[in-house]
Amino acid sequence: MVFVVGVLAALLFGLGWVLQQRVAAHAALSELLSYRLLLHLMRIREWWFGIGAMVCGQLLGGLALQLGPVALVEPLLSTNLLFAFLIAGAMSRRRPRWHEVGGALLLSAALGVFIAVGDPQAPKHPTASWSVGLLAVCIVAGVVFTLVAVAKSRGMSHLATEAVLLASAAGILYGMQDVSTQAALIKFDDRGLMFLINSPWAYIVVGAAACGILLSQSAFRAASLDFSLPPTAVAEPIVGILLGVFILDDTLAVAPGDLAVESLCVVAMVVGTVLIGRSDMLAVHHRSDERHVKPGGD
Repeated sequence: MVFVVGVLAALLFGLGWVLQQRVAAHAALSELLSYRLLLHLMRIREWWFGIGAMVCGQLLGGLALQLGPVALVEPLLSTNLLFAFLIAGAMSRRRPRWHEVGGALLLSAALGVFIAVGDPQAPKHPTASWSVGLLAVCIVAGVVFTLVAVAKSRGMSHLATEAVLLASAAGILYGMQDVSTQAALIKFDDRGLMFLINSPWAYIVVGAAACGILLSQSAFRAASLDFSLPPTAVAEPIVGILLGVFILDDTLAVAPGDLAVESLCVVAMVVGTVLIGRSDMLAVHHRSDERHVKPGGD
């Protein structure tokens, strides 16, 4: 069941990314990294369709996290790039090239081998250590702040680089959000709603989601999907798996041979993601000027 829910969540994420980027690409460059960007996008109907798809994906992703460990769910969710590639291709009516198909097959194969060899498992009595979580939050915040600062220093003449950095920061925050979601669900199951409201995990979920959306929309505005989506697709599962192991005590097979295969699978997933991400299908629906889409229409 977790496989079906996880893949369906990834499909909705992919649809949401494509719809959001089609709109964000036309916002003013002056709104980059500003909540004015979100206020502008909120006035456009198609963007809300993309957000709706992403919210549904988030809900299904939360259900998947209840059904399985983060180390299993994150690789499934990472296939959102594959679905974004297919959806963008259907919208642009372009046929995929050999390297794009190869990237999709490589990503799928690497994902399957990683799950089979890694055998990710959640503990029988899961806990969410706040002491470890606080350290993780501080590290994530520091890395994200550094990436954003470097992106801002690049200026308007290096928008592709800025998009990669911002998308990477968004992926890190989404990975933090995924783990925090499961931690919040653990607290809810153990103590109920009132304890969850007083738990820091619920607020980390909201904060990571809000900042992640701003960074991802800014990345979408800075460059086309071939630059602004793959870093998120790579960073989110890697960060989610690592944080799941350290915060939630998820387990992976750690025998030397297993670790070697898992490492190769991660590398293969990154390579497959890059091959898909460089598709011309993801490079459409973007422009670099400062004109606006008229609010309220498609």
